[in-house]
Amino acid sequence: MTEKLITIKDTDINKILGSNNAKFNKIKTYFPQVKLISRGDQVKIIGSKKEISLFELKFNMFISHINKFNSLTYNQIERIIEGDQDVVDYDRDAILHGKNGKVIKARTYNQRKMVSEIDNNDVVFAIGPAGTGKTYTSVALAVKYLKEKKVKRIILIRPAIEVGENLGFLPGDLKEKLDPYMQPIYDALFDMIPINKLNDYLEDGTIQISPLAFMRGRTLDKAFVILDEGQNTTIHQMKMFLTRMGQSAKFIITGDETQIDLPTKQKSGLVHARTILENIKIYFHNNTITLKTMNKVIKSFGEKDIDIGLYTAINNVFDIVGV
Repeated sequence: MTEKLITIKDTDINKILGSNNAKFNKIKTYFPQVKLISRGDQVKIIGSKKEISLFELKFNMFISHINKFNSLTYNQIERIIEGDQDVVDYDRDAILHGKNGKVIKARTYNQRKMVSEIDNNDVVFAIGPAGTGKTYTSVALAVKYLKEKKVKRIILIRPAIEVGENLGFLPGDLKEKLDPYMQPIYDALFDMIPINKLNDYLEDGTIQISPLAFMRGRTLDKAFVILDEGQNTTIHQMKMFLTRMGQSAKFIITGDETQIDLPTKQKSGLVHARTILENIKIYFHNNTITLKTMNKVIKSFGEKDIDIGLYTAINNVFDIVGV
């Protein structure tokens, strides 16, 4: 007899065990030749090497299914055991599967365009009126990229224009000061990530919430960054934000040009960026854009086409989606 210990990481083990171990007990019935013991985040298997290998193969499929669809039902367990590797019908508009297997999908043409454009562009501007799903879709895309390990962290930013970003006058720590302004983003996150996992992400910095002013001096590598309510940035703030982009990062800027809360004489950075960047073409070398190139684009803030040497045009960094 052989023993093997499996440690479950980055997956909610309760989705495998079920209430009072009911799902795990059901799984046991499919493997009568091995003894299975669950303790904490570990599963011990006792049996022959052949039977252990068979169980481990199916168990890893359970884990993959949970990571992909965020659910594991009794019917899905049975179908995986029977050899069906894709047990949930594919929805072409699905962005990800949230809590309890809830399908988060792009519901309108422009939401679908956002999904498409963020895969093909490093920076996407999503501009449209309230209620069109700009923030919700952006957060769903960020969570999707995190789950698929395409980025290492999510950074959520919103200008606190209502208090002039003088957050020191508000009670509480930074998170407590920002919470009222970030509620739409929290609402989206609660739909997509189990609360315990979300708290872990917030605690270890995998998901960060920050005022725009705190972005100065940072370079954001391997991050999915959302600037919400971008219409309330100044031109200087928008320029500062866009030059924070590092390697393997994705930026989405959302906003509604009809809801600008800036002082009357101050021009919106979102409006300015849209005017300047809408027709800019960026030329790449080896499918990459460097921070130097990005800084050159933002510094110019007026050139309609930027030709970096004799490089071949691959695609546009910027895409502006009307949502």
